[in-house]
Amino acid sequence: MQIATPYLMFLGDVPDRLAAKTAYGIVDWRPEWCVGQLRLPGCAADLGIPDLTIAEGVAKGARTLIVGVVNAGGVLPQHWIATIVAAIEAGLDVASGLHARLGAVPEIAEAAARHGRQLHDVRHSDQRFDTGKGTRRPGKRLLTVGTDCSVGKKYTVLALEKGMRERGLDAEFRATGQTGVFISGRGVAIDAVVADFISGAVEWIAPAAEPSHWDLIEGQGSLFHPSFAGVSLGLLHGAQADAFVVCHEPTRTTMRGVKHPLPSIREVIDLTVQLGRLTNPDIRPTGIAVNTQALEEGEARALLERLAAEHGLPATDPVRFGVEGLVDRLLAEFPA
Repeated sequence: MQIATPYLMFLGDVPDRLAAKTAYGIVDWRPEWCVGQLRLPGCAADLGIPDLTIAEGVAKGARTLIVGVVNAGGVLPQHWIATIVAAIEAGLDVASGLHARLGAVPEIAEAAARHGRQLHDVRHSDQRFDTGKGTRRPGKRLLTVGTDCSVGKKYTVLALEKGMRERGLDAEFRATGQTGVFISGRGVAIDAVVADFISGAVEWIAPAAEPSHWDLIEGQGSLFHPSFAGVSLGLLHGAQADAFVVCHEPTRTTMRGVKHPLPSIREVIDLTVQLGRLTNPDIRPTGIAVNTQALEEGEARALLERLAAEHGLPATDPVRFGVEGLVDRLLAEFPA
C-alpha cells in the first residue's frame, strides 16, 4: 500500500480528541505532510493545523484525504459520505483506517471509478504475500517488542528514525499498524494479514537492503499476550531482527484486556532472543524504552537509571528524554 502525500486530514464530527487519535499521530510525526484539517460542524477535535475546505486543500497540494478517526465498530457514518465523494470529485484519493471498506459504499466506489482515484483501506491490504522463508538477507533491522500492547513501540521506532537520521545514519521506519502506515505512506496493517503470511508480509515490508541501511520495524502486541502473541511471533521471525528494543509501561500490573500478569523486562529479553534466533542467530537487545508519562520527572529518571543498571542496556523515555543513548548503543554494537 502506497499512499500519496500530502494529506488533507478529515475528522468528520468526532466527539472528542481520542476519536481522532490516528490523525493526531500523523500530525505529531509527519506535520510536513498535513496541509490542513477538514472538520464538519460539531467536531470536538482540533489538530492545531489550518481548517480548510476541500478546494483549499487541493490548492495547497493535498493528494489524499485521510479519514483519521476511530469509532466503535469501525463504521463510516452515513452523513460523511457526501464529503468523501466531493473530495474524490475534486481529485483526491481517500485513505481510511476504519474497519468498514470505502469501496463497500456504492457512492464512494462509483465516484472513485468515475474519476480514477485510489481508495486505500489500511486495515484491508490487497497485497498478496508469500509465506516467510527466513533466508538471511542483507541490511540491518531493528524491531520494537513489548511487555504488553500499547506501550510505545511505534513512537520508539519513529523517535529512533529521527535520531538516527540526525546522526547521519540511513534509517527508515517500517509500519505494521494503521497509524504507522499513514505516517510512513507505506506498509501493512499486520493484524489484517492471514496468520500463515505474517512473517512473509514483514519480509516484504523490510526487504534486502544495503549493508549500512537500517529498517526500523514497528512491533505489535507482546510475545506474552494471550490475544496477540501469534502476531508478535510472526513479526519477530519475519523481521529477522539484528537488534531489538524492549518497550514497557511501568504502572501496569496486568496486560491490557486480560488478567495475565505483566512479564518482566528480563523475561521479554530472554524469550525474544530464544525465539528470534530461528531467523537470526545473532539477535540481541540494544535498549529499553519506557513510557514514563504517568511518573514525575525525578521518579522517571530514577526508574530509568535502575533499569539500565539492572539489564546493562541504555534505558530512556524516547519522547520525554530522547534516544541518544539508544543510538550510541547501536553504533557500538554495529560499527560501520
